[in-house]
Amino acid sequence: MRERIMTQTTRQFAQLFAAGKETMKPIKNILLCAPLVLAFGVPVLAADETAAARQPTPTRAARKAAPFAPLPDDSQNPELSGQVVYQVLLAEVALQRGKKEFASQAYADLAQRTRDPAIIERAVEIAGHVRRVDLVLQLARLWVEVQPDSKRAQQVLIGVLVMSNQLDGLAPQLISMLQADKEALPANLLALNRMFARNPDRQAVLQLVSKVCAPFIGLAEAHYAVAVAASGAGEQGRALAETRQALELRPGWEMAALLEAQILAQRSPAEAIGAMQRFLEQNPKAREVQLQLARTLVSEKRYAEAKRQFEQLLQSYPDNPDVVYAVAILALQENDIALADKQLRHLVTLDLQNKSAPYYYLGQIADDGKRPEEALLFYRQVGAGEYYLPAQVRSAAIVGRSGKLDEARNLLRTAAESNPELRPQLAIAEAGLLREAKQTQAAFDVLDKELSKQPEQPDLLYESALLAEKLGRVDVMESRLSKLIELQPDSAQANNALGYSYADRNIRLTEARQLIEKALRLEPNDPFILDSMGWVLYRQGDLEGALGYLQRALARRQDPEIAAHTAEVLWMLGRKNEAQRILLEAQKKEPSNETLQEAIQKFAP
Repeated sequence: MRERIMTQTTRQFAQLFAAGKETMKPIKNILLCAPLVLAFGVPVLAADETAAARQPTPTRAARKAAPFAPLPDDSQNPELSGQVVYQVLLAEVALQRGKKEFASQAYADLAQRTRDPAIIERAVEIAGHVRRVDLVLQLARLWVEVQPDSKRAQQVLIGVLVMSNQLDGLAPQLISMLQADKEALPANLLALNRMFARNPDRQAVLQLVSKVCAPFIGLAEAHYAVAVAASGAGEQGRALAETRQALELRPGWEMAALLEAQILAQRSPAEAIGAMQRFLEQNPKAREVQLQLARTLVSEKRYAEAKRQFEQLLQSYPDNPDVVYAVAILALQENDIALADKQLRHLVTLDLQNKSAPYYYLGQIADDGKRPEEALLFYRQVGAGEYYLPAQVRSAAIVGRSGKLDEARNLLRTAAESNPELRPQLAIAEAGLLREAKQTQAAFDVLDKELSKQPEQPDLLYESALLAEKLGRVDVMESRLSKLIELQPDSAQANNALGYSYADRNIRLTEARQLIEKALRLEPNDPFILDSMGWVLYRQGDLEGALGYLQRALARRQDPEIAAHTAEVLWMLGRKNEAQRILLEAQKKEPSNETLQEAIQKFAP
């Protein structure tokens, strides 16, 4: 029997067969164009997304009755091809029974033999479903060969070539697609670089984008696309030139002005600030540029200038959440608590999807202002996200300070039950409450219990090791810090803690120094690591070397233990007056610190 393309009769028979089988349902929509390309993880052009959105959504009944893509009318070929019908139904049954590879190969063979666009389309769909990129590429090329004017076929071919980083020869296809939709051309040019976001060869992407944009070089969006690709390839000079060409073609374009500032900021924040200021002189209502200018001024610690920009923005856009939030955060940075509180309270009245951040900062303001009940009200309104954990910890601290330790612990435990991923941090917070209540053993037990469930959790290992040291269980401390270093060799805190524990007990000083030196290489300005380095040098008898590190540490942080160490070294050097002065100054700030009290009794009674 001769092979022929499936006829209308065949199509009807297959659809009736499918409708009568409950077990034969369509695979999850991976139909072509944007959905198929997205199934491979590759973005499509904006115009395609818009076109797809305009298509009517099939009804549930229609989807159930059509397990495969509808075939074209073939009424001019009335002969029924039993072999084609059999192979189609065999492939569909295999697909529904989980034999996806078999179904994919069966459809691919049928597509090659029939060269029917609808069969090719279904073959591509199933090959995409089983993630056979090589087969999709082969079929997509066949589809374009059979239907060179098919936009869907071109989209699939381009999508697979982009996803598999096969950029050679892609330019003509992209140019053709861009030219086919003049109305959406600017938006599609802006979306161009998103197609290649995963390609690691940024130079190849730049060359391709340059070729694709060449026919459209009279458009500002084409220069912008090349600028983005050039910046990604590290060619900042070209990126800047293309961005400025885009601004010449479209003078008030904020997107291009922001890109220019971003490129300039890589070599000089001052130049970026100057460019944005010049743009605003010509375009005073450019809100996004002014907002970015204000943020850049803040990052450069030019707070007075930033505040002026934010004040102007606030006058023009008093109800814009981005502006109000930025003003509030800047006010917090400048310790203008009244302004921050005012703007945050206004912010939570605005149409903001997630209000956790302003509620958290309002809680912090109330907490610092000794208004615990108000702080708790704000913290309770903080939802899931980055502010949830600190809000719970602060809430528990407030309750704990009121003398309700059990209630504070229950608060943290309830949060842990609802958020299992936060259990380690919440257990550490609970241990902190117990430690402050002088219940060191109970604090250790909390962490030890949690550690039994997550024996390699770094934070639990570190915090429980420190508590073990306070309990005199040096063996536990050393074993847990050693395990942490094994898991995280570049943990400055773990190396420092273990090294300091040796130095403080005046044992294994060579190993202690090696550990602390490693920590210092990782965190050269950490005051506690500087203190550890000074202390191990002191134990080794290098008093002058020790004093240098300890003085650097004390200058960075007025910590009572660092002060006690510094005073002891000064005393041993014969500089007793200096030692006593440091101890007495530290005592004024931390009168109840035990380490400091011991040092005062020893050196400044």
